[in-house]
Amino acid sequence: MTAHPSSDIRRAARRSVQYRPDAADRTRYDRATAELDAPVAIVDLEAFDANADDLARRAGGKPVRVASKSVRCRALLERVLARDGFAGIMSFTLAESLWLARSGFGDVLLAYPSADRAGFAELTADPKLAAAVTVMVDDPAQLRLIDAARDGGREEIRVCLELDTALKLLGGRVRIGARRSPLHSPDQLAELARTVARTPGFRLVGIMAYEGHIAGVGDALQGRPVRSRAIRAMQSAARRELAVRRAEAVRAVRAVAPELEFVNGGGTGSVQHTAAEDAVTEIAAGSGLYVPRLFDNYTSFRARPAALFAQPVVRRPGVGIVTVLGGGYPASGVAGKDRSPVPYLPEGLRYDPQEGAGEVQTPLLGAAADDLRIGDKVWFRHAKAGELCERFDSLRLIEGDRITATVPTYRGEGHTFL
Repeated sequence: MTAHPSSDIRRAARRSVQYRPDAADRTRYDRATAELDAPVAIVDLEAFDANADDLARRAGGKPVRVASKSVRCRALLERVLARDGFAGIMSFTLAESLWLARSGFGDVLLAYPSADRAGFAELTADPKLAAAVTVMVDDPAQLRLIDAARDGGREEIRVCLELDTALKLLGGRVRIGARRSPLHSPDQLAELARTVARTPGFRLVGIMAYEGHIAGVGDALQGRPVRSRAIRAMQSAARRELAVRRAEAVRAVRAVAPELEFVNGGGTGSVQHTAAEDAVTEIAAGSGLYVPRLFDNYTSFRARPAALFAQPVVRRPGVGIVTVLGGGYPASGVAGKDRSPVPYLPEGLRYDPQEGAGEVQTPLLGAAADDLRIGDKVWFRHAKAGELCERFDSLRLIEGDRITATVPTYRGEGHTFL
């Protein structure tokens, strides 16, 4: 059975919930980092913890599995997993999964298929790793690759199947959603479940279904009311269709594997909707902890930006213009303006449309530029969450107006997994 959004959610859908820049935050961040030269990256722990509480509240008692690609910092993964309402990690590469398991994380779901033969040889040879890591499969060929990589390893491998969540219309001629798993129907998922069940050395433990077209697409785009209404209508239809199909798929797979341990779904933008489905046992989320700029335009929740980076002012080319060092940190996805970081504090700065965010320098326009001096910091928000950590080897953790810890990112620990 699928629950319907509460009246509070329906009321939220009629208003924008974008978080506005706060000059007091700039004062705190500048004071905390006054002795540090930029570039520097920070995480505001008050905002991080408040965002974690909001994710857990929206999950309605179902555990939230943390998407590590959206965090990419072991210390912050440990921090959020120590909170009530969170359990397990959703990782993005096999090498990362093995590293996290060796580091003491006992429940790691690899959310993407892998062709890492050396990693599979290690996984199949180590009982502790094999007990901690679950791998993603959506094709029998992936099982054969793992078997071929065993190199003598005999450990049973935990397997999760991925259901394609895309909304298909007009007999499949129109598709809305990411191209992930080829398994779209309950029958297709059940057939692969049977293949896993009769293949020695594997145990089916979970199902994942990530509805990116719902969880990862904002539905309150500034200045675009018609498109926003169209997105909300699409997402409402997609939620209804997926809830029915996901429940049918889970029933079909449980008929093959009654010991199924988890059914994972969701994402930051759809936590409360996915949690309302009886078939789903846990929710995936990660970006909602840092709250990058792509998560500003949602009607169903309001969160505080927690992760930012600062670039130093190094030039003042003229009235209403400053230039900062670097800043050209584009996010993955379809290239466009929404993939660039956004100048955040002080409020009122914008890119020069002829230059944008540059590799080694970035001009910024706006009246606020005239109040900035050489050496001052301009604070930015990245377009996506964890990708920021690929640019910095450490994060400064801020409480109030003080840095209380400096923690390494994955990069700072010597790992760039992709």
